[in-house]
Amino acid sequence: MIRRVVARASLIFLCLSFSFAAAASKPNLVVITLDSTRADRMSFLGAKGAHTPNLDRLAGESIVFAHAYAQAPGSVVSHATILSGAYPQSTGMTEIGGTLSSSLPYLPDLLKSQGYRTAAFVGSIDLDPWSGLAQGFDRGFQTYDAGFRPAIPGDARPPLTERRGDQVAARAIAWLDHNAQQQFFLWVHISDARARRASYDSAIAAADAAIGKLLSALQQRKIYENTAVIIVADHGESLGAHGEDAHGVFLYDETIHVPLLIKLPASQAAKPPTVRVSAKVRLVDIAPTLLEIAAIPIPSQMQGQSLLRIAKSKSSGSGSGINGDQPVYSRTDLPQHGFGWSPLESWRAGKYLYIRAPKPELYDLTVDPGAAHNLAQSSKATLDTMAAQLESFDRHFSGEAGKSSAELSSSEMQKLVSLGYIGLQKSSASAAAVAGTDPKDKIATANKVLEAASTGDQSKAGFAMAIAALTPVVSADPNLYLAQYALGAALARKGQYTEAAKHLHKAIELQPDSAWAHYEMGASLLKTGDFKTAVVHLEIATGRLPAFIPAHQALAEAYEHLGAPRTRNSSGTEQKSRKPHVHFSGAFDQSVGTRTEGALPPRRRRLVYSVTLRSLRRHPQRSHHATHPPIHIVSHDKAHGIFSGGHNHIVAVVQTVLLERLQAIWLKICFDVLGELVGRIARGCPHYGDKF
Repeated sequence: MIRRVVARASLIFLCLSFSFAAAASKPNLVVITLDSTRADRMSFLGAKGAHTPNLDRLAGESIVFAHAYAQAPGSVVSHATILSGAYPQSTGMTEIGGTLSSSLPYLPDLLKSQGYRTAAFVGSIDLDPWSGLAQGFDRGFQTYDAGFRPAIPGDARPPLTERRGDQVAARAIAWLDHNAQQQFFLWVHISDARARRASYDSAIAAADAAIGKLLSALQQRKIYENTAVIIVADHGESLGAHGEDAHGVFLYDETIHVPLLIKLPASQAAKPPTVRVSAKVRLVDIAPTLLEIAAIPIPSQMQGQSLLRIAKSKSSGSGSGINGDQPVYSRTDLPQHGFGWSPLESWRAGKYLYIRAPKPELYDLTVDPGAAHNLAQSSKATLDTMAAQLESFDRHFSGEAGKSSAELSSSEMQKLVSLGYIGLQKSSASAAAVAGTDPKDKIATANKVLEAASTGDQSKAGFAMAIAALTPVVSADPNLYLAQYALGAALARKGQYTEAAKHLHKAIELQPDSAWAHYEMGASLLKTGDFKTAVVHLEIATGRLPAFIPAHQALAEAYEHLGAPRTRNSSGTEQKSRKPHVHFSGAFDQSVGTRTEGALPPRRRRLVYSVTLRSLRRHPQRSHHATHPPIHIVSHDKAHGIFSGGHNHIVAVVQTVLLERLQAIWLKICFDVLGELVGRIARGCPHYGDKF
């Protein structure tokens, strides 16, 4: 009997040993994304005078892709592609907001299911899933460090919209101190290159220095050898090329050609360690590449392919067929969603760049790398061939583009119509790219609006500058969503709520799906005393921004001003509404100011507290804390269609690390007991032996 028990225990330990060995053999995965970083500013890609020593050293032991291209020239859409392995048509994201499709395979979610610790540290509010434009990006991340704060109507505090690269790196390194003992996936986003506080080249150097700190941290903790590191830019920056000041509108190489290098773990490193790949590659291929490095099956729904195949074909001397040069697709919907113009699509194949637009463009990049000489009129046959290839590619997404969970329901559209909104149309990302205004003809207007919108997010002086810049723009063309929205938001920051509501009303007519426009409108109407209309907009906003606590606070305050509605019971007697239901949509670790994974189910609610609106008025720093969890208190009487909420309070949930610690303690106890049990059996202890 004792022998059988010892044999079983030995088998258990053997299985555990194999499982731990398998886990230990999996490499760590680190992805560092550089915002707005051009390929021609990298020393390892041949840039003269560039100061990127840390990237250069890493490139010396990496696979370097000399011709990598983004699928979109904006941070939100491009990162959605990087993390999902899906094209922009499939992700449901836009540069003015949206929610990442929950049906997509998502890299952090897949890695977490395979036992990886997952964490994200981002440097811009655009990638904040709760206070920014990246709704749904936190899926699968056990830690998502953002905690930014937009400008809030009536809040005198300055907004927090970005973090320097060295600050983001320091937060990521602190996380490594507690999580590097097991396999991890770490995404670090460095946004120095998009900041206006320094020259572009100085910002690139600052980003390089932050990367150096991260790489040193991996080496100091003895985990560098077993870590795969991918460094890639989400998109580039025009810096005035083709008339574009920043990015988001055009699809030329200045914004689409990006640096990309992959350092493999030592067990998979190429020989020689440096491989330079000249074939065209795409950022949609990054997620499948990471899964292959981790020996995890690539879901068939992913639309990219592993870059390791291309690298292997290069190192083996083969460069043709499926593993060689491949066409690259990119698109931008910002002209359409932000301005009502035509979207743009591009197709890079062979030596040509084709841009599908109302005025089509064709360039031979081998002799015209700056895309200065349009061949659309002189090379009709080539233009038709490229257009046909792009059209064939687009057909793969027929019926898929434009799908987004942010779209308004029919009842919500009807409510807006009843409030006087006219000409409402559901926006669609699938509009033909050859219809409407060509963005090339309006790039000066786009520059003014994008600059003013960015300035208007920064300070009181910035609000005034934005108002001065945008007022003549909307007077000349009132059908520019982004201009109307930015002007309305800036006016709200200045306390001019009635005037702000006029521009926000127009913005919502132009883009009725914009959750942020509905929030700004509701918050402004709250200040003017139009509580009933404010509720309609804030209900739409909170439904699409479930983690943005100021929207929930504003909605609760609007409910309070309207008063708790009365309902009738089964006997027809009026009575006050019962205690509202509490819907938990997320949970946060307040101790570090970051969100941790998942909603908090009832059985796991550890700490719940109520904060009265009166207390929030006394302590405004509590009311808009970016890391407070989003709880919308509302009770809906379906029979009467009555909402009762507010009740002078907002409920917040604080998730501590208690559960994880208890799980760790319980696991340790189990192993200790099992070890003691086997030890006693092996020593022939009769007390335990009799029980078997």
